[in-house]
Amino acid sequence: MQQQEDSLTTVIRRLCRGVLAAGLTGLATALVWVAGAAAQVPVGVVTVAEERVLQELRLTGSVTAERSARLSLATAGLVQTLAVDAGSRVAAGDTLLGLDDELARLDRQASQAAAREARLQLEDARRRLEEGRSLLPQRGIAETAVRDLEAEVAQAEAALARAEAEAERRRAVLARHQLRAPFAGIVAARHTDLGEWVTPGTPVFELVGLENLRLEFAVAEDVVAGIQSGAETTYRLGKAPERVWAGRVDSLVPVADPGARTFLLRILPEGERPPFMLPGMSVGAELQLDTGRRALTVPRDALLRYPDGRVVVWTVEAGESGPVARETPVQPGLTFDGRVEVRGDLELGERVVVRGNEALSVGQRVAPVEQPAGS
Repeated sequence: MQQQEDSLTTVIRRLCRGVLAAGLTGLATALVWVAGAAAQVPVGVVTVAEERVLQELRLTGSVTAERSARLSLATAGLVQTLAVDAGSRVAAGDTLLGLDDELARLDRQASQAAAREARLQLEDARRRLEEGRSLLPQRGIAETAVRDLEAEVAQAEAALARAEAEAERRRAVLARHQLRAPFAGIVAARHTDLGEWVTPGTPVFELVGLENLRLEFAVAEDVVAGIQSGAETTYRLGKAPERVWAGRVDSLVPVADPGARTFLLRILPEGERPPFMLPGMSVGAELQLDTGRRALTVPRDALLRYPDGRVVVWTVEAGESGPVARETPVQPGLTFDGRVEVRGDLELGERVVVRGNEALSVGQRVAPVEQPAGS
């Protein structure tokens, strides 16, 4: 009986040792697998591309109006009425100011009366001429008398023309006692008040048009050659820099500021225009200039800059146990559209790391994951 119990105990011990050994072996295998998997760091990669190199030009300027005028009167007079003030919006033809026109109105009435009198005299002269001509066949009047009547008609016609011209002149003088808006816009400033005497040429209002606003910038002479008329651009208003609006190059004034050596660039808004855009606002624009060359480019996130001044990218190459990371020094060039021109030991189609490149080491195993081209 004792021998049977000893045999059973021995079997149980051996069985436990076998199970324990198998478990340890499986655990070791699992740990090795986990360690191998952990060594493969997942990274996001994109392909090195060759493309046209663009130079991004950032400009600062102002919103300007196509129409802006310092308004003055065409005749002297005393300011009697003011219809607008600074900040008033006006339409073309609206009355802005009126002068005391009492004397001009009386002169106009007198000239109209003189024209009516001249018209009556002409009608009488024509009547007498017709009567004289009707008597001529019966020799009831001398031919010289008829010629005199004809001369009187001609004189009356000239007198009427002179009187009508004077009446029209007086009408024009009377009309000039009112100042009207030559175009729609906003009154930027008022330089006169009621009771003041104004003379021709003295500015009384500043009017700025709100239609066809333009963006004006001063650009350096070294970039003028790359600016093309009609080129697309974007701009931001200083009041709302978070919003980006579309525009296009309208013109480049081919005359330089002799002091600053800069040229005037005009950009026109395209499509929807900011509802709050007004003349005088600050504006920033971004313009891309074609450099005329092609080069290898990588996304901006692929570049790592070290304190010692080195700039590198991490590339993925084939290793004995799978993809591994390699550090490649590069020289960055121009930046545009989120990509950077690079020169160095890179080839077209090579894969560079854009995600997870901060803590890589040379030869480290990686698990590359393709990223969108714009990453």
